[in-house]
Amino acid sequence: MARSQISAQGWHGWDAYAPFYDWENRRTVGRRDIRFWTDLARRVNGTVLELGCGTGRLSLPVTRVAKHFVGIDRSEPMLGRLRTRLRRARLISRASIIRGDIRSLPFRKRWRCDLVMAPYGMLQSLLSDADFDAVIGSAARVLARGGILGIDLVPDLSRWQEYKRHKSLQGTFGRGRYVTLVESVRQDRQRRLTFFDQEFIEREGSKRKVHQCSITFRTLTVPEVTRRLERVGFRVDAVLGDYQGDDWSPDADVWVIIAKRGTVSYTHLTLPTNREV
Repeated sequence: MARSQISAQGWHGWDAYAPFYDWENRRTVGRRDIRFWTDLARRVNGTVLELGCGTGRLSLPVTRVAKHFVGIDRSEPMLGRLRTRLRRARLISRASIIRGDIRSLPFRKRWRCDLVMAPYGMLQSLLSDADFDAVIGSAARVLARGGILGIDLVPDLSRWQEYKRHKSLQGTFGRGRYVTLVESVRQDRQRRLTFFDQEFIEREGSKRKVHQCSITFRTLTVPEVTRRLERVGFRVDAVLGDYQGDDWSPDADVWVIIAKRGTVSYTHLTLPTNREV
């Protein structure tokens, strides 16, 4: 998941996670949401900002279709990998990659964005209401009037089962190396927090290295996010239950909120449908 831009409260060891980010996500999140975001970027036909862009799981395909792409993240190792990928794809001239804090976006006067993306659970790593409100307020300030904010929430985290040191993934990692991912999940249901602790055990011949990182997500509901968006001037236009554009329900596997800044409506914008994906 694209999770590297979060409050200091919600993550630890994120720079150490950078080499393993793509390796893990190819085996979990994969490509299931890429068509949704690239289609939305193509339709707005303007400048696209991704919050917490990481190593570019979404950034690279979105850059291919956007007029201009802006990615922001706090992890320089993550951003270094993204810049390398953009250069190899000959897309670097179409992208601006920035190390910064999404709670106070540093380029308010430089760009007006037509789409701000907050993919797969990224905003749930902001553990306080103040941080969450700062981010959506910052997004509102850089969006053009009528611009779109897309938020993808991980559903119902509080129901995730707790476990300790579960071997989640294993496989080759580059030439001559083998990696095992060992995970633990803890719940604090009173505070609505879910803790994910990860160990990437890297083996190369007789050598063994352990890389540790952790992330904390908080449970957010669609109604409470909707209320917070409306307070800073957004209008929620759609809540989707999958990446094909079907309606949301509390039992849906995906919770995607599409909101627009100001009162101008993108009447030409049609969300993806089952026929289009």
